[in-house]
Amino acid sequence: MTTETGAGQWGSALSLGASLMGLEATVYMVRFAYNWKPGRRTLMKLYGAECLPSPSDRTEFGRKLLKKDPNHPGSLGIAVSEGIELKGEWDTRFIAAQSMAAPNLVKGEYKYDFGDAAGFTPLLKMYTLGHDVEMPTIYAEGLRYHAAAPIISLLRKHGIVEAVAYETDEKEVFEAAKLFVSKEGFVPAPESSYSIKAAIDKAIEAKEKDEEWVIVFNVSGHGFVDLEAFNKVLFSNGT
Repeated sequence: MTTETGAGQWGSALSLGASLMGLEATVYMVRFAYNWKPGRRTLMKLYGAECLPSPSDRTEFGRKLLKKDPNHPGSLGIAVSEGIELKGEWDTRFIAAQSMAAPNLVKGEYKYDFGDAAGFTPLLKMYTLGHDVEMPTIYAEGLRYHAAAPIISLLRKHGIVEAVAYETDEKEVFEAAKLFVSKEGFVPAPESSYSIKAAIDKAIEAKEKDEEWVIVFNVSGHGFVDLEAFNKVLFSNGT
């Protein structure tokens, strides 16, 4: 993992995350903060990360700036540039997991539409099913929206983001969540369960292809107040 940090909070968090996942981490820290906050960089090193003052002599852009000013204080933008310069070539896929109740990225049209049902908002360019579409209810209510965010829609339009939609009964999604709970001990929100389902599907696909993939998925929140939904979907007899 290669990243930037200004005051050091983000760099510390990512350093810990990388340590927990067994990953190496390099953090470019704004030189001014690097110099006056030695404790912050020490914390990153304790997590096993490499922490460098930015601009640094590690990158072409950093060397260019240091040549002009050996005492350059740096900036967050410069640190971002250094982190990006070291990027490798990765075969990466981004997948949005949705419900067939509102498959805006799967079946929607890319056009201007209102962001609300009444038509009060400005028109937005996005994948939409129509702001007045009727949708079946699901327990993952956060996914039951007629449109996708404009930035995600643009990425979808350019083929950077893929999308998959699961059935409205949510059984296969909640089964994936149940497996996750049994292994991690954490109850995910119904919406997060869609992400978990997609991740498990891709893990199975990688295993079938005898390939090694790194799969990262987003768990947006807990489902401790959604237990009744899991009960109704997975344990229909109510026991």
